Amino acid sequence: GYFYSRWRKCIWSSHDLSDIVFIDNYIFNKDVHIQFNSTVGKYVGYTEHGVYNAQRYNNNTGQLQSERAQVDICKQNADIYQQTITDKS
Repeated sequence: GYFYSRWRKCIWSSHDLSDIVFIDNYIFNKDVHIQFNSTVGKYVGYTEHGVYNAQRYNNNTGQLQSERAQVDICKQNADIYQQTITDKS
């Protein structure tokens, strides 16, 4: 069988969240074949099929805007997490 998954994550290390990055990985059989990285601002393909689909996704302005907007959601959630951690220590 085949294994397909999608991992979406927000990564940051500063308290002011200025370095927050949103990453959306499309994984097939444990290999990332397409990735959206908010610092790059577009999809990048890592396999022949991934490059083809990344070009399609990058030509879809609605999809790109949706992915880019995820950074704001990351910031909102990260701010809540940071406040929760700070309140408990």
